[in-house]
Amino acid sequence: MKIAIMQPYFSPYIGYFQLINAVDEFVIYDNIEFTKKGWINRNRILFNGNDVFITLPLKNDSDFLQIRDRFLSDNWALDRKKILNKITESYRKAPLFDKAFYVIEKCLLYDDKNLFNFNYNSVKIFMEYLHIDTKLTISSSIPINHELKSQDKVIAICRQQNADIYINPIGGVALYDKNVFNNNNIQLEFLRSKSISYKQFNNEFIPWLSIIDVIMFNEVETISKFLNEDYFL
Repeated sequence: MKIAIMQPYFSPYIGYFQLINAVDEFVIYDNIEFTKKGWINRNRILFNGNDVFITLPLKNDSDFLQIRDRFLSDNWALDRKKILNKITESYRKAPLFDKAFYVIEKCLLYDDKNLFNFNYNSVKIFMEYLHIDTKLTISSSIPINHELKSQDKVIAICRQQNADIYINPIGGVALYDKNVFNNNNIQLEFLRSKSISYKQFNNEFIPWLSIIDVIMFNEVETISKFLNEDYFL
């Protein structure tokens, strides 16, 4: 069985969904520390030919809390209107705006202000739209020693879930030792996304924006082909 493990990103880029599509089970971390300036509460969209960030504003709290203990801002009802307006302003002339915006509204109008629950729900909504049926599992539900870190935690999850292949994005090559995985009867593979391009209005193409951008310009059938534009190392 193939497994992958990632943090719960906000409206992630297509490489995240390529990884989900490549495995039998996708584990999403809820019980690791929130990291600033990552992709847990922000992503990039197209705006006037440039890439700009859209960010989920968070309630002020300790920087050392786990993802599942962070919450959206007290002004979230107003903040999400601003995000929706920004997306509308950016993409209202996109060929698939109406269809895509319906999906995005379902994500952003979700009532739960817990950051993990919010992102987890959004990932499920995008997966349903893209016809990805990979099993999702929340990391804290897996009975392992959750004090383990990095590679040791990944191996413990793989062993508990009876996975014999672990797939990680190519950016994690330096983090893991294939020999250690082999000694635990787990095959370690790395997924590299091939370059994907499509027409973004009449602008020069900007790659690896949020899945929001992808669904604004591409039918699901086309995106399904994109999901397999990758290879393993």
